[in-house]
Amino acid sequence: MSGLLRRWWRPAPAPIPDPLWRDIRAALPWAAALDPARDARLRSLTARFVADKTITPIGDLQLDPGQRGLLAAACCLPLLEFGEEGLHGWSQLIVYPDAFRVQRSHVDAAGVLHEWHDELIGEAWDAGPVILSWADVQSDCADPRAGFCVAAHEIAHKLDSLDGVLDGTPPLPRPWQREWARDFQRAFDAFAARVDAGADTTIDGYAAEAPEEFFAVATEYHFSDPATLRAAMPEVAAHLQRLYGPPPFA
Repeated sequence: MSGLLRRWWRPAPAPIPDPLWRDIRAALPWAAALDPARDARLRSLTARFVADKTITPIGDLQLDPGQRGLLAAACCLPLLEFGEEGLHGWSQLIVYPDAFRVQRSHVDAAGVLHEWHDELIGEAWDAGPVILSWADVQSDCADPRAGFCVAAHEIAHKLDSLDGVLDGTPPLPRPWQREWARDFQRAFDAFAARVDAGADTTIDGYAAEAPEEFFAVATEYHFSDPATLRAAMPEVAAHLQRLYGPPPFA
């Protein structure tokens, strides 16, 4: 109960100063496209993020207040309707200068250990930090309608994991959750079948990796290429508009 009370009664964060917010909006095209009410909501969420999260640059990377604010605002875009609860359960944003390598391992059915390296531009640990490539965040901002938004992708994973299961379904009211699970599973199965068959798709084929990646990739399209998402998967697009609100770009 004491932990819950602390969350209820925690003080409001210091507001983002006007000049700094103007710089953040100028550098983050999705923020610049918001209407005044949603802009104010994003500004408040960004202030909460900056107050609550540790932003840790790696290596020689240095981030000034405007760049830190841009990262925070990019991470808060998927929370415009969901609210501050979407920030619950983790405390750190780690930022690499560029793509980073992680070691993977897997024991197959025969008991043989396989090890390899993946090169990533973002990652979200179940109960740990969000990790982003600064170069790729900048690339997304430079071409914001290209279908990519790595920050939104990783925050989608954090929303997905809030109910304790990473399965492509964030915590939702029960009737909506049933509709979401039905529509997303049907769309995922059809999409994965097309990818497996070698067919061309307008949505990035990485979405066929797993239901949770399907949700995260679709989230990127909601923010960066909603017209393509609506044309390819109208039911998925409708659910995401209900979860995230209208996309900044029509």
